[in-house]
Amino acid sequence: MRTPTDPSTPGEAGDPFANDPVFIAHEGGKLGVVATKPLAGREDLALLYTPGVAKVSAAIAADAGLAERYTSKRHTVAVVTDGTAVLGLGNIGPLAALPVMEGKAVLFKEFGGLDAVPLCLETGTVDELVEAIARLAPGFGGINLEDISAPRCFDIEEKLARRLPIPVFHDDQHGTAIVVLAGLINGCRVVGKDLADLRIVISGAGAAGIAIANLLHEVGVADVVVCDSRGILGRGRHDISGHKAKVAALSNPRDLDGPIGKALIGAEVLIGVSGGTIAEADVAAMAPDALIFALANPTPEVHPDIAGRYAAIVATGRSDFPNQINNVLAFPGIFRGALDAGARAITTAMKIAAARAIADLVDEPTSDAIVPSVFDPRVAPRVASIVAALS
Repeated sequence: MRTPTDPSTPGEAGDPFANDPVFIAHEGGKLGVVATKPLAGREDLALLYTPGVAKVSAAIAADAGLAERYTSKRHTVAVVTDGTAVLGLGNIGPLAALPVMEGKAVLFKEFGGLDAVPLCLETGTVDELVEAIARLAPGFGGINLEDISAPRCFDIEEKLARRLPIPVFHDDQHGTAIVVLAGLINGCRVVGKDLADLRIVISGAGAAGIAIANLLHEVGVADVVVCDSRGILGRGRHDISGHKAKVAALSNPRDLDGPIGKALIGAEVLIGVSGGTIAEADVAAMAPDALIFALANPTPEVHPDIAGRYAAIVATGRSDFPNQINNVLAFPGIFRGALDAGARAITTAMKIAAARAIADLVDEPTSDAIVPSVFDPRVAPRVASIVAALS
């Protein structure tokens, strides 16, 4: 009989997932708790718990800064979601999001040496989620927001960043933007173009698309056009507000309007973060030696085989094609550096420096290698050191 403390093993009769390697890998979850101090007898118990622990608690009550040294706070991150925008699955709820948050915690540990705790919250209003996360925050050194739907994700991050004295980072926004920027830096080296002079089209005006547009603006790229499901964002669009209106005001300098196909005529870069489909005819109208980053996963906006007919460089969010634009290149090092330095926030300067550090780890970029491997052991330490130096 299957119980919470006695999960069935793979292969149990009647189990529809018994022979699926994905489900076998997730059996029993992917996380556990490991003590960092030995508990071998009464003496250890007296030190680690009562009565010894009371001495440490009293000291922290008198000086909150001591928690950085005498608790796990400084190397622990909360991975927080409400399950409203999980991968390409959409609003599947907090319980179904838990496997993803566990996976994120594994990546934090493996690549950044940080402990991460999944916190899957029932969704609510922006203010309700901010309040819930803020009340949980004292035990953590940083907050990683994950898979929260736009546009609420922008307001939640901004309000938490103002309220909390620890780094708050929405990875779907900034992790994606950082790695995209790294890929563009090296893509330009391969095709011999200047990043600032590129004509860039972003398909998708959600969390990632807006963050990418904002980061490109910060590094001086002038000609960026952002498109949502209804077409180009610009001053002529009266059906947009909030962060879409803000990004429209600082992008689209040629004042284009209409469908994405119009924006792609002569464009040198397409960045897809929409999960939609872009017609081959529209891609064919791009400039020679184009760069196509079709990042929807598992189904890119333009299949790599089609993109390769028209682009000099093709990147995806998948691991089975070259040039995987994977956030794991960014967030472990970002948090490691910020927490090591005691940073109170993750700044735009840190994000740009992290992107350049990631790009610099590819000594000789090629069309099939514009970002380092996620398993390159140099990545997280290099990013961490750059971020810590800017804290």
